[in-house]
Amino acid sequence: MKLSPQKLRQIAEWFSEAGISDVIAEQEVSKKNKKTISTLAELKAVMSKVNIPMKECALNMVFGVGNENADILFVGEAPGAEEDKQGIPFVGQSGQLLDKIMNAVGLDRTKVYITNILPWRPPGNRTPTTEEMTLFRPYVLKHIALINPKIVVCLGGTASKTLLQTNDSLSQLRGRPVRIAEISAEIFATFHPAYLLRSPSQKREAWSDFLHIKSLLSAQH
Repeated sequence: MKLSPQKLRQIAEWFSEAGISDVIAEQEVSKKNKKTISTLAELKAVMSKVNIPMKECALNMVFGVGNENADILFVGEAPGAEEDKQGIPFVGQSGQLLDKIMNAVGLDRTKVYITNILPWRPPGNRTPTTEEMTLFRPYVLKHIALINPKIVVCLGGTASKTLLQTNDSLSQLRGRPVRIAEISAEIFATFHPAYLLRSPSQKREAWSDFLHIKSLLSAQH
């Protein structure tokens, strides 16, 4: 899912036609962020100014939560209804399940950092578009760089494909750490907790993933 300069221009034009004038090509956003953003507060301030239609339908910006020196950073897709109300990622049913799984392997929110690709809830909780995910990917990369974790865990196929820029399915990505040039940490893809709520038979596989993640972390200490 590596986007060409032509595709990035098309995305910029798409937003321009929608009346959004401050969209910057991905490489330019990344370059700007590296030069001007050095704290999470600065990143949040910059992201809050992004002009995107879904922002007008949301109650709150959902930035990130957790240990800012965490070794593990979780990246989801987008906020849900409860997250939108509280302005905190993964506090609804999905978040409660994520907490249970983390606790089972000796992790909790005091030890990890959690965020999403999108900081606002899509209208009607719809699936984010490719254009929306592409727009916010540079900000996510900067978010990860500021936390500087040892392991990044992508929750669900949409987050995994966006961050890794691949068309591989989640089943192809699961079970092995991956590295990309923009992120120094190992990246591990697993199921989104919302999917596990719909498909509880997959919880065994998710448990296996989290044990693997914990072992990867232990090996790096």
